[in-house]
Amino acid sequence: MHLDPAWLAALTAIADHGTFDAAARHLHLTPSAVSQRIRALESEVGQVVVRRTVPAEPTAAGEALLRLARQTTLLHEEALRELGGHEGGVARLPVAVNADSLATWFHDVLGAVAHRGDVALQLHVLDQAWSADLLRAGTVLAAVTSDPVAVQGCSVEPLGTLRYAAAAAPSLTERFRRGRGVDWSAMPVVVFDDKDALQHELLGGRGLGLPPVVHRVPTSADFLEAVRVGLGWGALPEPQLLPDLDTGRLVRLDARRHLDVPLHWQRWRLRSSLLDTLSDDVRRAARRVLR
Repeated sequence: MHLDPAWLAALTAIADHGTFDAAARHLHLTPSAVSQRIRALESEVGQVVVRRTVPAEPTAAGEALLRLARQTTLLHEEALRELGGHEGGVARLPVAVNADSLATWFHDVLGAVAHRGDVALQLHVLDQAWSADLLRAGTVLAAVTSDPVAVQGCSVEPLGTLRYAAAAAPSLTERFRRGRGVDWSAMPVVVFDDKDALQHELLGGRGLGLPPVVHRVPTSADFLEAVRVGLGWGALPEPQLLPDLDTGRLVRLDARRHLDVPLHWQRWRLRSSLLDTLSDDVRRAARRVLR
């Protein structure tokens, strides 16, 4: 079987940009040329590799080829750089990271990468429980994930634990005060998105479901601000929460209960100096903040 690099480049561009037209603009080709390359790839492998939906998506066969394409591209760029034939070139590193890590400790990784002008990070931000799916799909080369089981073809190592605690604004706490505690069944809650299970777990530990009012705020900084202004209570990572506890801007709702989310670093097993360096940056940043 022959897999033309130009075919794989077309597949990658479609996966990254969502349509044949956008992929064509990225590759400086016509949409017809991109379509011809995908048809040639499908003819070679004997399977459909792209779903012609909006946005276009790789099939299972396409995901396997996309993993190959991203890994090959990275190794190709590194080889050219070592041979001195890729001066000024930029290597793209697609990485999945959860929003709370990005807000609390991963910014140290960004600072480290900032000093290397030949690398472009492409961050995919989603819940840590789902980031491993992007590794399987070939969307990213590495991920911060809560899954300790390595995706096939990947290595996995523990980074530490991010601790979460339930907190609320003092005004909201007083509104729902019940004796020495609060009325968990009635107090509004803030969730990050439909995949955010932290608040569910804290309520489930009390034998409760979600209250009548559930707000959804899908960015880490805005989630924190929503809790601060009293929109609802939320489970916040300690590195975000502790400064506001010290100033009294937020209060902890239960001093005895918390949630520890173990985080892991998964990456494709490649002999890549760029991935090795990024992994070192991630380890150092995690050690500074995680438990």
